Amino acid sequence: MNFFVDTSALYALIDGDDANHPPAKAFFLACLDRSDKFFSSNYVILETVALIQRRLGLNALRDFINILLPVFHLYWIEEKHHDVGLRVLMMNNERDLSLVDCTSFEIMRLNELEDAFAFDRHFAQQGFRCHP
Repeated sequence: MNFFVDTSALYALIDGDDANHPPAKAFFLACLDRSDKFFSSNYVILETVALIQRRLGLNALRDFINILLPVFHLYWIEEKHHDVGLRVLMMNNERDLSLVDCTSFEIMRLNELEDAFAFDRHFAQQGFRCHP
């Protein structure tokens, strides 16, 4: 199975104190055992790196970069994806919806990814199946 991975899941994997860490870790390990594939975007990685660096520090960031990041296949957000994301963001008119989320939705639709490894309700609101 293929999963698009959101910042909410990546952060939960790296922060052992995060409330979503236990289900994220169990789900991730089960997926690895099944040889499932994980996809994300450079925008999600940028957001995740900033969050980990600010909240957990450089040692946690090194672990993320050296251990977790190599598992993921990355889609690179191009200008056309960025522009669609901005339009979707403004049309939704919702304060806690981010540009990163909106570009993620665009990438998922373009690549026919229906499943998200995410703890962010916006993915389900957009019609994607959220896991765990």
